[in-house]
Amino acid sequence: MKKIYILFLILVVSASVVTAQNEKTKKADQLYDRLAYTNAAEAYQKLIKKGKGTAYVFERLANCYYFINDTKKSETYYKRAVKGNKYSAETVYNYAQSLKSNGKYSDHNTWMKKFAEMSPNDSRATKFMKNPNYVPKILDGAKNYTASNMKDINTEYSEFGGTVLGNKFYFSSARNKSRKKYKWNDQPYLDIYIADVIGGGVKNASLLEGDINSKYHEGNVAISADGKRMYFDRNDFYEGKYKKSEDGINQINLYYAEKIDGEWKGVRSVNFNSHEYSTGQPALSSDGNTLYFVSDKSGGKGMSDIYKVAIKKDGSLGTPEILGGDINTEGKEVFPYVDEAGTLYFSSDGHLGVGGLDVFSAEASGNNFGSVTNMGSGINSPSDDFAFKYNSTSQEGYVSSDRKGSIGSDDIFQIKRIEEECEVAINVQVVNDLTNAPLGGVRVELYDAFENKLSTKTTDNDGRATLLAECEKEHIIQGYLQDYESNAVTVASTKEKEVNTTLRLRPIEEIIVDEKVVLNPILFDFDKHNIKAQAAFELDKLVAIMQKYPAMIIEVESHTDNIASDDYNNKLSERRAQSTVQYVISKGIETSKISGKGFGENSPVEKCGANCTDAQHQLNRRSEFLIIKK
Repeated sequence: MKKIYILFLILVVSASVVTAQNEKTKKADQLYDRLAYTNAAEAYQKLIKKGKGTAYVFERLANCYYFINDTKKSETYYKRAVKGNKYSAETVYNYAQSLKSNGKYSDHNTWMKKFAEMSPNDSRATKFMKNPNYVPKILDGAKNYTASNMKDINTEYSEFGGTVLGNKFYFSSARNKSRKKYKWNDQPYLDIYIADVIGGGVKNASLLEGDINSKYHEGNVAISADGKRMYFDRNDFYEGKYKKSEDGINQINLYYAEKIDGEWKGVRSVNFNSHEYSTGQPALSSDGNTLYFVSDKSGGKGMSDIYKVAIKKDGSLGTPEILGGDINTEGKEVFPYVDEAGTLYFSSDGHLGVGGLDVFSAEASGNNFGSVTNMGSGINSPSDDFAFKYNSTSQEGYVSSDRKGSIGSDDIFQIKRIEEECEVAINVQVVNDLTNAPLGGVRVELYDAFENKLSTKTTDNDGRATLLAECEKEHIIQGYLQDYESNAVTVASTKEKEVNTTLRLRPIEEIIVDEKVVLNPILFDFDKHNIKAQAAFELDKLVAIMQKYPAMIIEVESHTDNIASDDYNNKLSERRAQSTVQYVISKGIETSKISGKGFGENSPVEKCGANCTDAQHQLNRRSEFLIIKK
């Protein structure tokens, strides 16, 4: 969330930033402690320009940018903050999250391992260490949803949410310029808006009338199925009084109102609100008997957690209880939503995701919820993704994000389920052809029948990797490993959901036979001398053996078929020889180590004269590799 307020960040500040203020940083610290992060960042920047850039200042400045989701700047200053000896585990985690959001996955892994060393029992650390290379798996997975920017209601300001009741669409926006600006992000305070659902789109947004909106923040909405009660969150402002905690923080509280004569009236505070912690982001179960919400109150598992509370028949609320199981982490769990099937959706930065906040799901399991699943790259992005709402019947919904393609700071995107495509999981195991031992670290590449590369994976310690491909089509898997001969295997067209195949690699020395490097035929198209993908695959084996044995000198002999004249074929074969040589040189082999010569049609392997078939002509269009010096 680049610019909107996040209810539950006030506990994110790492332990090292609660050190005593001094006169040099007092002004900036006061802004920071009041959550005025935009102004605080400017104040810390001024300190740096005056030569007062301590590790403390860099850490706080990085936090400012992290809290308003400017991850490029937060990365810059976290990098400087961690150069010293005093920084917290949470600072390391925030730095890793910033790197991940900026697409620097290798550096993210490095700092997540550092975080795991500092906090080995933290569930975020243990999840990561069990699956450290999870990001490519999510990004390379099938995209099951499309996300389209809802340009008819989004503006240059923040919009998020998306609650539908009948033909009305409720959402939050900071577009009301008559409101004063919020110092966290320098945007106007949020209001709740209503719009019309027309022909699959949403249009005609207007400020919600009634008692709901105030001069402060009003955010997330949940409406009972009968349309008579609305739950929403706003600043701790009730009956004309603006409250603050002992630390001087105005919290977010949860309220409800009834629809009377077509307008929302009679705002009331729920019985478990507090001036000392935040409570908000309401969601209702489909039967209307349970209210889910988020709070950062003490006694929870992390910075903010998801709770539930029973709604009694008289409309009063019971005693809240934190969700059990694996839902909550030491990080932030926010924006819950439960669909008609009972599946819980929520956003989190504590589970394994690809950006800041990712959307996750957990199916109903008894009185709780089952295992947590990342919703994938169709819904999630390297940016924050939150406020996910989904109708499992229409298979459509909404997600809010500041991802690429946003026209403002945070925008609402319409989500649609992609009709399930025919897909096959190709499980490949790579082994040593001589010993049958599994080979880890092998780069395996998936190609279609037209030599288009579709994806790349690396085998694990057991020599295994899984590649997703379109079913009922033939595919080719190629494998590469240093000191081994590259090889390929063809996977036949199938309707099965899963197939297994084995790719065998031979030690690179096996391609040396007598005084030659023996490759599969380097084939050329008729009247052509360019290096095709298949030829490049074979020539990479030659490059590998020459890299391993740098004293080796190779001479390339190129040959043609006998279709054209002798003179033409001599020139064509010479071009093929030089093309082959240039390819090898382009891979880093010294010019002095390889030369080429064309022999035209003078040395055919298929001596068929004027009666050659197309296949025999193809075999005569070849290159061979003589070892001049071992």
